[in-house]
Amino acid sequence: MGKLHEKLDKKMIEFIEAQKLFFVTTAPTNGRLSLSPKGLDTLRVLGENKIAYLDLTGSSSETAAHLRENGRITIMFCAFEGSPLVLRTYGTGRVIRRSDPEWESTYKLFNPLTGARHIFIIEISSVQTSCGYGVPIYNYEGERPELSKWLEDKGEDGVKEYWKKKNTESIDGIPTKIFGDEE
Repeated sequence: MGKLHEKLDKKMIEFIEAQKLFFVTTAPTNGRLSLSPKGLDTLRVLGENKIAYLDLTGSSSETAAHLRENGRITIMFCAFEGSPLVLRTYGTGRVIRRSDPEWESTYKLFNPLTGARHIFIIEISSVQTSCGYGVPIYNYEGERPELSKWLEDKGEDGVKEYWKKKNTESIDGIPTKIFGDEE
C-alpha cells in the first residue's frame, strides 16, 4: 500500500496545498520527540523537493531547537475529506529567524501573521504515500480565533517578552537562538 518517492509530483503538491492541517515531527539527538499540529495557511511548496512553513508563537519552540541541533524533520498530511491518503515528507530543515538577512524576502511568501517567529525551509529527501484508509472523515469548520486574539492582546513587545520566557530553549534545554544574538 505505501510507496516511497524521491520528490513531490504535481498531484502531491495539489494535495498538500489543499490541506488545512499538517503535522510536524522533529527529534533532538537525545530527548523528547516533538509532534505538533499546524495550520492557519502557514505552509508553502517551493518546489518538488522543498517546502517552507511559517512558525507562529507557541508554548515552546521545539522545532527550532531540534533543527538547529540536527536538522531532521518529517511533515505529515492526512486527507480528512475526499479520497483517503497519508503523505509524509522526510528531510532536513533550517531555521530562518526574524533577525536573519533572508527573513524579509522569505516572509513575503506568506500572508502576514502576528506572532511569526521563524520560517523553516525543508529540503525533502523522500516522500512516502500510504492509503490513509484508517483516517476518519472530518469536516473543516474554520480557523480558531484564540491565537490571533491572544497575540493582539499581548502586542509586539509582549510577544517578545513571552519569547524570552518560553521560547529561548526546548523543553530539553536545547537553545533555539530565537533572537539571533545568542551565537
